[in-house]
Amino acid sequence: MASHLRFGEEDFLNCRFALSPLWETQDAVRTLRRPDRHGYHTPWLRRIRAAAAGVDLAPLWLLMPRRGHSPDWLGAPPIGPAATFEEEIAAVRAADPEAARADTARSLACTPGALDSGRGRAWLADPVRMVRELADALEAAWRVLVEPEWPRLRALLEADVAFHSRRLAEVGLGTLLPELDARLSWDGRTLTVPGGAYERRLGGRGLVLMPSVFCWPDVITGFDPPWQPTLVYPARGVGGLWAEPGARTPGALVRLLGRNRAAVLAALDDPASTTALAHRLGLAPSSVSAHLSVLRESGLLTSRRYGHQVLYERTPLGMALASGG
Repeated sequence: MASHLRFGEEDFLNCRFALSPLWETQDAVRTLRRPDRHGYHTPWLRRIRAAAAGVDLAPLWLLMPRRGHSPDWLGAPPIGPAATFEEEIAAVRAADPEAARADTARSLACTPGALDSGRGRAWLADPVRMVRELADALEAAWRVLVEPEWPRLRALLEADVAFHSRRLAEVGLGTLLPELDARLSWDGRTLTVPGGAYERRLGGRGLVLMPSVFCWPDVITGFDPPWQPTLVYPARGVGGLWAEPGARTPGALVRLLGRNRAAVLAALDDPASTTALAHRLGLAPSSVSAHLSVLRESGLLTSRRYGHQVLYERTPLGMALASGG
């Protein structure tokens, strides 16, 4: 089974990359109940186990059928290229209650017994309260599951966007799309996505391309009007996301550069900002900034601006040195 997204001329002009802390929160909650997603995230699962036990995630799980519809209003496509969680959750809280009610009823129907459950009936009888309760549940999940790790997650997601933006400039959209995931296929007008069984003409709205840490191993597409169609795919480098940098720093590099400076260079498998590296390495931002300056002046790193941040990445010489080549 597969879904097919049909592109028209205007759709090629309206494709964009985006990140969403709200989406990552939704999928972090989903991952807790999906053992097939646990492989890459075992260190994170160990860290959050105790705190997650104190958060009532049952309302969110009720709207996450293994197969079927999850409410679009509760995890809409990002409202901008660098939206914060606070901006996204404000949009959830501002959802039209009647539209949210219909969307939620569709999702409840995908889980046997959910429509007739006490919670399901209460939500549909009072959609204003439903919107408030579910927004509160999402915000609680964000605070416990995702916010403490967001600098690390955001760095990986931004690195994915930076990489694929360069590929877009090099090879064009038609070649890029199947590169996002090996299961995607492209015939010049239609993107075929595994799973589902529907056809959708994008109708000039284009497609949001959104990397995700927690969606692996799935590729996800959907969103009915008025939402912009969205393709969510596993971010590059998720396999090394939770690895401790010290474990990946070659001993010879430590002897050459010193432990912390070597750790900074070794941690840049993908582009990252000063703040993200400091969080990842457990070092002060001022210390990381000083190390980055020395490494850049030595020709081992280069930097460029991405939105409000400066991202650092290794030069070919830096790559060779970090790998021991």
